[in-house]
Amino acid sequence: MGSLSNESFSEFLDSLKQAGVAISNERELRERLAEVDRWRFAFATLAANGGPLGIRFEDRGANEDVLRRTFSQFQFPESLEQRFAASLKAAN
Repeated sequence: MGSLSNESFSEFLDSLKQAGVAISNERELRERLAEVDRWRFAFATLAANGGPLGIRFEDRGANEDVLRRTFSQFQFPESLEQRFAASLKAAN
């Protein structure tokens, strides 16, 4: 998943924030992603299950088109982008 992409998790998280997504406990998220080679897989896991660690994502006026392009640029599966977008809407 996304092994051909040279972009870093830091660039991805910055892109999410620019798209209008707030990240709670971002420091913990960044530390955990820095520890692994397959950060995309780790991100997907933490996006779905990071609540007990205080890792949450909130819609702060997220632009769906920019969000979609961000996930595509960083070579995430469309299914993950859709689940992430749905979780943002459900959190509001």
